[in-house]
Amino acid sequence: MKSHTAAPTTLDRLEKPENGIKGLKHWKQDLLAGLIVSLVSVPLSLGIAVASGAPPIAGLISSIVAGLVIPFLGGAYVTINGPAAGLAPIIFASIINLGHNNLEIGYRAVLAAIFFAGLLQIALSHMKAARFSAMFPASAIEGMLASIGLMIIAKQLPNFIGHKFQNHEFFGIVAELPKQLLQIQPGVVAVSTLCLAALFIYPRFQIGRLKYVPAQLLVVPLGILLGFLFHLDAQYLIHVPANPIQHGLVFPDFGYLFTSANMLWSTIACVVSLALVDGFESLATIMAVDRMDPFHRKADPDRTLFAVGFSKICSSLVGGLTIIPGGIKSTVCLMSGGRTLWANFYNALFLMLFLFLGSHVINLIPLGALAAVLIHIGFKLCQPKKWQYIASIGTEQLLIYASTIVVTLCSDLLLGLLFGMLLKLVLLWSISVQNCVREQHAPLSARLLWQTLLELFSNPVSSQQTRHGVHDIRFDKPVVSFNSIHLARALSTIPGNAKTVRLYFAHSVKLIDHTSVTSLLDFEETFKREKRGNLELIGLDRMRMQSSNEASLRSVRIAH
Repeated sequence: MKSHTAAPTTLDRLEKPENGIKGLKHWKQDLLAGLIVSLVSVPLSLGIAVASGAPPIAGLISSIVAGLVIPFLGGAYVTINGPAAGLAPIIFASIINLGHNNLEIGYRAVLAAIFFAGLLQIALSHMKAARFSAMFPASAIEGMLASIGLMIIAKQLPNFIGHKFQNHEFFGIVAELPKQLLQIQPGVVAVSTLCLAALFIYPRFQIGRLKYVPAQLLVVPLGILLGFLFHLDAQYLIHVPANPIQHGLVFPDFGYLFTSANMLWSTIACVVSLALVDGFESLATIMAVDRMDPFHRKADPDRTLFAVGFSKICSSLVGGLTIIPGGIKSTVCLMSGGRTLWANFYNALFLMLFLFLGSHVINLIPLGALAAVLIHIGFKLCQPKKWQYIASIGTEQLLIYASTIVVTLCSDLLLGLLFGMLLKLVLLWSISVQNCVREQHAPLSARLLWQTLLELFSNPVSSQQTRHGVHDIRFDKPVVSFNSIHLARALSTIPGNAKTVRLYFAHSVKLIDHTSVTSLLDFEETFKREKRGNLELIGLDRMRMQSSNEASLRSVRIAH
């Protein structure tokens, strides 16, 4: 994804903006970015809270807490933190489950669960657990995100048509849709449809400076105007209290989580799901934002994990939701010229100003307009282009992608992701066994099965050394997502004075999966962009690509 930010000057390249006190000198750029981001944050934060089954103000509280806390903790550079659309399905399901269909009780219980999820993330950050995120197969992650998109769309249908559904699960909502379409509110549907159409059409006609104005900014004034035109009733509009301190703060109910053994197990499942899915989405977002950063700075994954964990704890104590770096808001920050995490801080200040002085305007925003924003986000996560791209990489990737989606929609995000990992392991294991049997003409045996399985988790790096400015890294085992931590470590320890880097893939390397190929290609792109010297990938050309896509799985050619 290309950034629309202006190219940094020569001085900027020499003096990359830093966080902390040093970053305050960029206050003009960050203040403007914070203002623009805050305008986008309002509809996103409100909509995510509604999608999560929480009071709308909870979304704004989350963004405000994130902005007041994150800049002092660091981790990333230009990410904007706040409530996440991707976590809304988990939070909503947890509120329903923990509260036994009572949203008020469930909300207070989930606040306590978010508190513990934050503690778990802090513990994981101290264990340097961020490095293990590379083990998750890329196609399974994409499948998880696509299923999140589908769930977001399904759960926004009630607000989109102006009538509540009885079901809360994806397939139940889809089955109930034909019946509910007979009870739609015409005015609500008109507002929702026009806002959604604007979100899809507006980017196609952006001219001049309009291309820097996010489509989400258009939805708030358009939605308010349409709400007036169609005379929408107050029940179809957002409601935040006039006195947010007195009536907006909600505190977690810790005692409720320990009322029974069943409740305890449900809480543990909720905490683990929030911590892992939330943590992984955070790490994926900062990596994506790093690629767009015009200053080419690199975020610290473990520090980021600590920062979001700590801010999550603070958020939960005052009624806020889980907090992660947001892709849309971070992109807006970059496009607006934001340079440091202080843009988060200014974003929070403007949100506080809107909340305390402009609540009467916020209460004019139709729920259907926010539903349109979230449905647009959901579509981006699961659009047909995603399926086409995954299919172009290889049929095995499409199988993992589709299976992860189906299992996730039938169960939950954590089980879906774990199933995708298991399926990926079985497929890689099968390919490795076939390669060994064909190449060695050996019979299938328990020993062969065990040996090939172990290789998928073993360190593939046999040696690395630097001589006369040339750094060599040799691989002698399959390079796959399940042992990618070793690949990442090897690439991160390349000496800065090495003018030539050579990656050797020995003949014993019979398999390199899509996730690892993608990592290698990303490293190659970064290496060339930073002009660090020459990079050679030796041995890849002897391996057969699964498809014409450069990032496809590669396995050894076996002579028949």
